[in-house]
Amino acid sequence: MNGSELIRIVDAIHRDKGIDPELIYQSIEQALSQATKKALNLDEAPAVTIDRATGEISAIDRGIPIDASLLGRIAYQQARQVFVQKLREAESDSVYNEFAHKKGDIVSASVVRYDGPHLLCRIGDKAEATMLKTEQVPGENYRLGERLRAYVTEVEKRGTRIRIFISRAHEDFVRRLFELEVPEIADGTVVIKKIAREPGYRTKLTVASTNTRVDCLGACVGVRGSRIRNVVDELNGENVDIVRWSDVPKDLIRHALKPAEVVEVILQEPEKRATVYVIKDELSQAIGKGGRNVRLASKLAGWEIDIYELGADNQPPAPPAPAAPPADAPAAESPAPPAEAPAPSGNNAESLN
Repeated sequence: MNGSELIRIVDAIHRDKGIDPELIYQSIEQALSQATKKALNLDEAPAVTIDRATGEISAIDRGIPIDASLLGRIAYQQARQVFVQKLREAESDSVYNEFAHKKGDIVSASVVRYDGPHLLCRIGDKAEATMLKTEQVPGENYRLGERLRAYVTEVEKRGTRIRIFISRAHEDFVRRLFELEVPEIADGTVVIKKIAREPGYRTKLTVASTNTRVDCLGACVGVRGSRIRNVVDELNGENVDIVRWSDVPKDLIRHALKPAEVVEVILQEPEKRATVYVIKDELSQAIGKGGRNVRLASKLAGWEIDIYELGADNQPPAPPAPAAPPADAPAAESPAPPAEAPAPSGNNAESLN
C-alpha cells in the first residue's frame, strides 16, 4: 500500500463515516504497532507513525528502523482486524459524542423500518434511534421515509454499540415544544410547573409567571393563538389546556378542570380528596370522555377528585361518623340539622382511586 492510496482510504472513511481523520490515522498506527509486535515477536510494540502529508509509514523498534516493505505485508495481513475494531470504536465514540448532549432535546428523525412493534429511525447522518411501542402516540401512523420530530429520552453506550431512544408520547416532548415556541418559557420568565398527558388525546399543563408584568397564559397562547397552534399542529391536533398555577388547592383544582366551570370545591385535607360540584350542563365536560378531563386534572393538581352534579336527587356519600363520647361525658346539645347539600347524579359522579 503506497502513501497516496492510504491517504485516499482515510479520506473516504472520513467522508463515509464522519470520523475525524486524525482518529483514523491514530487507529491505523495503533493497529500496525500491535500487528508488527506480534508478527516480529518483539518484546515491545514499536512506534509507528504515518506522515499526514505523504501517507508514508515508518516504524522504529528501540531506535532501529523497521523495513517499510515488511510493514506493508503486515498492514494487509495482520493489522486489518485490529484496525476494523479501532475504527468501530472511533465511529461509536463519534456518534456518542454527537448525541449524548441531546438527551432531553428534540431531534428530527426519518422513519427507516419497523422492528416488531417498535419503530427504527435515522437521526443525523450515521445514527439510528428506536421509538418503543410505548413511546408512540396512539392514532399516529408512521410511514417509511416520513420525517418527524421526537424527544430524546436516553443515549446509552455499551461497548461499541450506541442505543438512542426517542419518544413522541413523553410529557417532556410537550414541555420542549413550548420552550421552543415561547421565548418567555425559554428564558425563565414563564415556568411550566407540571404536565399531565394522555398522548394523542389531551394534555394539561400549569404555568406561572416570575414577572408580574407578564401574563403566563397570554405568553403561551401567543398573538391570535399562534404559539399554541404550532404546538397543537406538531401534536397532530391533540387538545392542549394551559392552566394558571395557584398555591391555593381550591383555585388550582378549579383551573385544572377547565374548560368546565366549577361551582364549589370542598377539600378533605387528610385524604387529599376534593369534592367538586358543577351544574348539570357542565357535568359531562368536567368529567370528559372516558373520565379523561377529571383524570388529568387530578394528576395536575395532585388531589383525587370526585365530581357531582349540583342539585341532583341523590345525596353524596356521607362523611365518616365522629367517635362516640365517653360514657361519663355530659350529653351534648343536638346540633341543628345541616342545610341540604348538593347531590351527585346517580351515574354521573367520577371518582379517581
